[in-house]
Amino acid sequence: MAEQDDNAYTPRFARPGEATITDRHRIPPGESLPQTAYQIIRDEVMLDGNARLNLATFVTTWMDDEAKALYTEAFDKNMIDKDEYPQTAAIEEKCWRMMAALWNSPDPEGTIGTSTIGSSEAAMLGGLAMKRRWQQARRAAGKDASKPNMVMSSAVQVCWEKFCNYFDVEPRYVPVSDEHPMLDGSQLEPYIDENTIGVVVIMGVTYTGAYEPVKEISEALDALQAKTGLDVPIHVDGASGAMIAPFLQHDLEWDFRLPRVHSINTSGHKYGLVYPGLGWVVWRTADVLPDDLIFRVSYLGGEMPTLALNFSRPGAQVLLQYFLFLRLGVTGYTAVQQASQDVALYLSKGIGKIDAFELISDGSDIPVFAWRLKAGHTDNWNLYHLQDRLRQKGWLVPAYPLPDDLSDRTVQRIVVRNGLSMDLAAELLRDIETETAYLDALESPMPVEGQRPGFHH
Repeated sequence: MAEQDDNAYTPRFARPGEATITDRHRIPPGESLPQTAYQIIRDEVMLDGNARLNLATFVTTWMDDEAKALYTEAFDKNMIDKDEYPQTAAIEEKCWRMMAALWNSPDPEGTIGTSTIGSSEAAMLGGLAMKRRWQQARRAAGKDASKPNMVMSSAVQVCWEKFCNYFDVEPRYVPVSDEHPMLDGSQLEPYIDENTIGVVVIMGVTYTGAYEPVKEISEALDALQAKTGLDVPIHVDGASGAMIAPFLQHDLEWDFRLPRVHSINTSGHKYGLVYPGLGWVVWRTADVLPDDLIFRVSYLGGEMPTLALNFSRPGAQVLLQYFLFLRLGVTGYTAVQQASQDVALYLSKGIGKIDAFELISDGSDIPVFAWRLKAGHTDNWNLYHLQDRLRQKGWLVPAYPLPDDLSDRTVQRIVVRNGLSMDLAAELLRDIETETAYLDALESPMPVEGQRPGFHH
C-alpha cells in the first residue's frame, strides 16, 4: 500500500503555510499542497475591495457565464503565435475589421488594425504611426526630423505622458480652465507648428466623462491648414467613448467620417465589456500607417500583417470580444450601454438634488459623471471624507483634484459599468445621502491629515 501524505489529513488552517507566517518576499524552500497555496492566496485577496462596487475603475467586472467558460478554455492561447493558433488570429482580424466598419472607415476591408494588451498600448501605436509618418515626410522634404511634438489637453490619460516620455516626443498640453474645461479647438493655434505630429482628442475625458468635440477640433485644424499650410492629423483616444458613441450618439461626427481622423484606439476591457486586459487600434486607411511599422507573418498558407509593442500576450480576451460581438450585436450593445447611461443619469440626478453638491457632468456622454462641493457649503468636511465614509460601506467612489488651472478643485466621480444595476444604484444613492447628512451634522471640522486621491488611472 502506497504511503499516504500526512498533510492530506491535517485539518485546513493547521497545515504548514497556513499555521505559520511565511516569508512573502522570498520563494519558500519547500513545497505546499495545492490546496494550501490556493487558500493562502484566496485569504489574502479577500482583503481587496469588491470589484462590482468599485466605481473608480472603467474596467469590466462582470461577464456572462458562457464568457467565463470560453475564457477558461482559451487560457493557453498566445496571441503572437499566429501560425500555431490561426483561427484565433483570424478572429482578431474579424474584430478589428468590425470596429473599422463601426467607426465608419471608408475601407474596412482594406485598412489595418490590431489588438493590444490595453488601450494604452493601442494609443502608443497610434502615436508611433503619427511620429513615423511625420519623420518620413520631413526627411523626404530634406528637413530636420529631430524635434517632434504632440498637442493634447492637460486632462489626457497618463499613457500619453508615457508615450511622449518613452518615444522622445515633446508634449504640448493645452491647459483646461473654467472657460475651456476641455480641448475645444479654440486654443490650438499657439501650440502647433511644423514639428507637430498630431493632435490627440479624447472621447470621454477620464476626469469627467465628457467628450472633447472632435468635429470642431477638426474644423479648427482645417482653418489652420488653410492659413499656414500645416496638415495636422487627429488621433482619437476613444478608450471609453469609441464603444459608447456608435450605439448611443449615432449622429455625432467624431470618427473616420472626418478625414483628418487618422486613427482611433479603444479599450476592449472597458465599454467593450471584456475582462482585462484588451485594447484595439484601427487606422482610417492602410496608407496612413507607415509600412515599416508592420511585420508580416505566415498563417493559413498566406501572410498576415501584425504590429504591437508586446510580443507574447493572451489570446483569450480577443475571443471574448468576438463572443460579445456575436452575442450582443448592435442591438445588444445598444441595450447594455443605454442601461449603463440610464443608471448614470439616475445617479447624477439624485446627487444633483443633494444641497451639498454641484454637478460637473451628468453622464450623458459616456456613463461617467463628476460633482464637487458647492462653494461655501461647509468647512467641516470635504469630498475625501465622503470617499472614506462610502468606502466603509464597500463603495469605492474616488475623490481627486482636477488638472492644471483647476487643480484647486476637488471632484468626486462615478463610473457606471455593466453590472451596476438600477437597484444597486439606488442603494448607493441612499448611502451617499446618508453619509452626506452625517457629515453635514458635524459640529467641528474633520481631520485632513493623510488624505489622498482615490483615483490613479
